[in-house]
Amino acid sequence: MFIAAAVSFYLLLMLHCPAPSSATEKSPCDTCTKLVDRFHKGLEDTSKKNFGGGNTAWEEKTLSKYETSEIRLVEIIENLCDSSDFECNVMVEEHEEQIEKWWFKMRKKYPDLRKWFCIETIEVCCPSGTYGPDCVACLGGAERPCHGNGFCSGDGTRLGDGSCRCKAEYTGPFCLECADGYFSTGRNDTHSFCSECHESCKTCNGPTNTGCKECKEGWTKGDGGCIDVDECSAETSPCKETQYCLNTEGSFSCKRCHESCAGCSGEGPDKCRDCATGYLLDEDKCTDINECDASEKVCVRNNENCVNTPGSYKCVCAEGYEDSDGQCEQKIIETEDGEVAEQNISTNAAEDPVDVHEDL
Repeated sequence: MFIAAAVSFYLLLMLHCPAPSSATEKSPCDTCTKLVDRFHKGLEDTSKKNFGGGNTAWEEKTLSKYETSEIRLVEIIENLCDSSDFECNVMVEEHEEQIEKWWFKMRKKYPDLRKWFCIETIEVCCPSGTYGPDCVACLGGAERPCHGNGFCSGDGTRLGDGSCRCKAEYTGPFCLECADGYFSTGRNDTHSFCSECHESCKTCNGPTNTGCKECKEGWTKGDGGCIDVDECSAETSPCKETQYCLNTEGSFSCKRCHESCAGCSGEGPDKCRDCATGYLLDEDKCTDINECDASEKVCVRNNENCVNTPGSYKCVCAEGYEDSDGQCEQKIIETEDGEVAEQNISTNAAEDPVDVHEDL
């Protein structure tokens, strides 16, 4: 049969690829579901094709219609699995007879291929809301597994134990209880609805801070409910000496002081506790000291200029001079004919620094 030959060919290609590790293995139901999805895609892709021999009317009269032909089935099967998909190729190889049976004999009676093939025939899947080898109903019932508030282990497969993995709002074996940080807005034997507490509440019975049973860290019980703890008002700051504390709802953050500050109480040079080296308190604000304006010269080498910087200064060689063994020496340039000449020095050399000698 064409089908067996096609499947064997693709299985041989697949054998050249290593089998996936256990960490990437899919469940048999996942493999079967993907296979069925690819089969439907193949049906769609071949829906407008024919035998391609040039005389479609004769071919369909003689060979049967392309729509239900073995030729079309082979074309679909060729694209069911990627060559690297080990599980898919093995499944097709093992169950090619069932696929052929559905195509030629069962398709009209059982149009749902996944139900007929994956659930009822090769038994790797279960109906939605059931799990395990015998397709037992999940906790909470097959209609609403985990009462609609969670996910059933093994749901729709022959795997799992049927236990519930609850959504964030819910807890308990049946996902009917409200988790910490949520409160009940309605409940009966089959339904439970939980909403989020106020941001200050660890547990609560209502939507505002007055409904808190317990406060989250960073909050404390006060008049009418949980209120923010101002960590920044503590006698000892929680931040480093070079930082100031900024209170936030339920927490705090530490921000770097202005560069002019040696310790600070807030943002900016007007919030300094003390001024950093190179700065001076002037009108309640730490301002830069211009060392270059000092009465005593700070850059003492010949042909050297002083350049003020924030909190410090730099000593630089004037234009036409370069630092050489700690001295500002006139630059020497070589002309095109190989002669050596001194570089001309402009009259404003003191204003245009070139080489830097920094004193901090």
